[in-house]
Amino acid sequence: MRVIFMGTPGFSVPVLEALHAEHEVLCVYCQPPRPAGRGKKERPTPVHARAQELGLPVRHPVSLKTPEAQAEFAALQADVAVVVAYGLILPQAVLDAPRHGCLNIHASLLPRWRGAAPIHRAVMAGDAQTGVCIMQMEAGLDTGPVLLQETTDIGPRDTTGDLHDRLAAMGARLIVTALRALPGLVAQPQPEDGVSYARKIDKAEARVDWSEPAEAVARKINGLSPFPGAWCQTPDGRLKLLNAEAVPGAGAPGTVLDGLTVACGTGAVRFLKAQREGKRAMTADDVLRGMDLATGTVLT
Repeated sequence: MRVIFMGTPGFSVPVLEALHAEHEVLCVYCQPPRPAGRGKKERPTPVHARAQELGLPVRHPVSLKTPEAQAEFAALQADVAVVVAYGLILPQAVLDAPRHGCLNIHASLLPRWRGAAPIHRAVMAGDAQTGVCIMQMEAGLDTGPVLLQETTDIGPRDTTGDLHDRLAAMGARLIVTALRALPGLVAQPQPEDGVSYARKIDKAEARVDWSEPAEAVARKINGLSPFPGAWCQTPDGRLKLLNAEAVPGAGAPGTVLDGLTVACGTGAVRFLKAQREGKRAMTADDVLRGMDLATGTVLT
């Protein structure tokens, strides 16, 4: 097929690679380069960089609302556009331009977790499963009918980073299956029940509240890992918490019970991976070698 690909972050790269292996990718759309690093030099997005390596033409308009941008898109005469974590709203003229419309790869089991941060929110909510949907795009926010769906379990220690990689690979496989089956696939409307919205992650919600139940604290730590990273204050400075599990334990919330086991409102949380300020991420044992977190220490 003649395909337009639209994506920006690392999550989108496996999909681009899978499409390039099987189809004619006419053009890659992504977000413009942004200043990054200490020197604040403009850095291309992961999709932009990979597209250049593959020798594919790249466009990064700041908007698709102008007649000029829409005419350029339509002039590609694509069979289909594949969209995954692109970052811009697609106007109706863009949605209608490809022969088979625009297909979105969404990292949740729609209609649950429509919106910006479906992986984070699924982990933080304690969902038992998540997955990937191939959706026929329409004007609403992730409201279109679903063509294909695949599920995966969320384990008690799974982080957003773990699921990110698993779902990216799943999405790449599933879109290849979907394009092979077009136009014979029948899109199923999303049910009206069970709709939820995955609002964008705010760094302000990353501080751990030890008064919450241990299960909720562990889910927050795992759901915000690796970015932005849940954190707490220790006598030796801020500690970013990157992986944890709920365990039995009792004590005043925030009190270190044993090593990196900390009492919560009910139960306790044991850290499996953490990161001190200015240091790399490391296992709990390695963190303890460099920090004084004796039993009875209070974390806030």
